[in-house]
Amino acid sequence: MKKARERLEACLAKAGEPKGEGQRVFIRLLSESAREAADAADQRTKRGISLGPLDGTIVSIKDLFDMAGEPTTAGAKVLKNAPAAIVDSGAAARLRAGGAVLIGKTNLSEFAFHAMGTNPHFGTPGNAHDRTRVPGGSSSGAAISLTDGMAEIALGSDTAGSIRVPAALNGLVGFKPTQKRVSLKGAFPLSFTLDSAGPLARTVADAHAADSVLSGEPHHALHAQAVNGLRLLLPKGGFTLEGLEPHVASAFEGALARLAGAGAHIIEKPLPIFDAMVAVQARAGFSPIEALYIHRERIDKEREHMDPVVASRIERGRGVTAIEYLGMIRERAALVQEIDEVLAPYDALVMPTSPIVAPLIADVLASLEAFMPKTLALIRNPIIANFFDLCSVSLPAPTDGLPVGIMFTARHGHDKRLLAIAAGIEAVLAT
Repeated sequence: MKKARERLEACLAKAGEPKGEGQRVFIRLLSESAREAADAADQRTKRGISLGPLDGTIVSIKDLFDMAGEPTTAGAKVLKNAPAAIVDSGAAARLRAGGAVLIGKTNLSEFAFHAMGTNPHFGTPGNAHDRTRVPGGSSSGAAISLTDGMAEIALGSDTAGSIRVPAALNGLVGFKPTQKRVSLKGAFPLSFTLDSAGPLARTVADAHAADSVLSGEPHHALHAQAVNGLRLLLPKGGFTLEGLEPHVASAFEGALARLAGAGAHIIEKPLPIFDAMVAVQARAGFSPIEALYIHRERIDKEREHMDPVVASRIERGRGVTAIEYLGMIRERAALVQEIDEVLAPYDALVMPTSPIVAPLIADVLASLEAFMPKTLALIRNPIIANFFDLCSVSLPAPTDGLPVGIMFTARHGHDKRLLAIAAGIEAVLAT
């Protein structure tokens, strides 16, 4: 394997290509500190010392996470001149302590509040497979930093699919852990209830290594779970399989056929608990309510400087009473308990990550009326894992056209087992 410094220079060269996506991928490129970290990693390697599975790995950081000495913009113009953070966020600190080379802070949907990955302030990175299409979000720069060779692992956040959606739209692996697994200290919040932090990666093995470092758990070799005999629960009826674009439907059905051919049991069953989830958030979801609290002064004083899409979504939280919000919290808590019983007999839920492929940037930016249905379609299935605080991974489904994600979701706290299952599935889908 090449030295960390050599690999870093290749990543920096990619980020600096005049006709590349680097200027739209990175809000802040940290070349010199990254070079120091890479050199230190190479010295450790020379001495036979390792700080963990990501020692010397080039990692990009979504600009939602504090890094000491750097401002955190959260993709917002109003925070462009924010003061530098005093200390690292919990996630960045673990990566740094594990020897990761932190190359820069990546672009995102403003305040992480939509799934398209478009940003009117810092630009929109083009989708890896068609630059005229959205990258997916909110971890847009994170995804394209990987696809375009500017990083080897990316740290993202996931409130309603913000890791898994860009992974699906760009042919990557995206892992949303159980919420408590990765520290959110020093991460700019969107929803206290739904936020999680985790990795985007090129392979399940890379996601597993990143999860070990981010969670602070001892790292053990990843042993792929055999697909033969897996019990995969496919929701029957309901919204999860509605309105699939033909390309998505074909890729998803083809992936299921491969898994069944490898001995997996695909069990179809109605899941009315998903309708109960929708009912809890019918008045307004947790994200608009909690984002309105977070931005209560900003939305009144600086709205004209905000992304209109994000401002309109925050406004949906207005008018929700404390009684309604507390009722939502209690109803969700009961459903979180119930879903564990529903999933106990199965190894994982399986569904398309999103029902559509990456939309054209020009189409979704034409109007708010064009934007919102598409972004809500992208998060429709991923938000299930956030609402119920489950762990979930999106893998690339085999396809000849635009990327399609197939998502596997498992019980709260079963993260390492889900990654082992995903490794076995990844091998089957690659054949």
